[in-house]
Amino acid sequence: SDFSRDVADNQDNVLDILSHAGVDVAWQENDGGDKEVAKRIKKTEINRKRVDDMCNGETCYDMAMLENFDQKVDELKGNRMMVMHLIGSHGPTYFQRYPKEMGAFQPDCPRSDIENCSVDQIVNTYDNTIAYTDYVVAQTIDKLKALQDKYNTALVYISDHGESLGENGMFLHGMPYGLAPDNQTHVPLIVWLSDGFKQEKHLKTDCLKNHATSHQYSQDNVFHSLLGIMDVSTKAYNPNMDLFASCRS
Repeated sequence: SDFSRDVADNQDNVLDILSHAGVDVAWQENDGGDKEVAKRIKKTEINRKRVDDMCNGETCYDMAMLENFDQKVDELKGNRMMVMHLIGSHGPTYFQRYPKEMGAFQPDCPRSDIENCSVDQIVNTYDNTIAYTDYVVAQTIDKLKALQDKYNTALVYISDHGESLGENGMFLHGMPYGLAPDNQTHVPLIVWLSDGFKQEKHLKTDCLKNHATSHQYSQDNVFHSLLGIMDVSTKAYNPNMDLFASCRS
């Protein structure tokens, strides 16, 4: 409610605080940049100029972020966190977000000037991006499951915004918040926890599931939830904003 870009650019963010507390944090970039969120931590960018089965010289599929994933995790020290900035469903070039063979919803809109496609085609293309993101998240969880013998692993996924797909004549996103429809402001938040992580952090899964259906969360909760679940002590932390806090015994 009191966000200021100037203030935010000149103070620590949650990744900086985690880093100060000894968590080894790394950022992987496959979107339009980190907006300087990662300017004080390790950052690698997927080389979008590559031309191969993952990249076309301009953009890369998000599965490219899982290349050498185990090695990247092993190169970090102690308690570690990998931030993966996916390109996800960013339009209007939705068709470039997934391989053709994974375009389950047809006919799609294989072009950037989406105004020359029908609404059904645009929706199909967007749904294909969602299905592909689902695949990427599932593959990431599989990677984390395979590392459970070495680490207590967990994954948090959240979107930055939703998308309008022709409802009331609106497309894409970016409407002022007070005017934006739910399609643009209602986003997914997914948490996966390994058994070792739940045990280490004394987390009650049933409690989390109940809260998921009975509580309202937003991106504001991410800051405090990450600090809380990583057991970082700081005056910046508000336990009432930590979605995990009341489900730890």
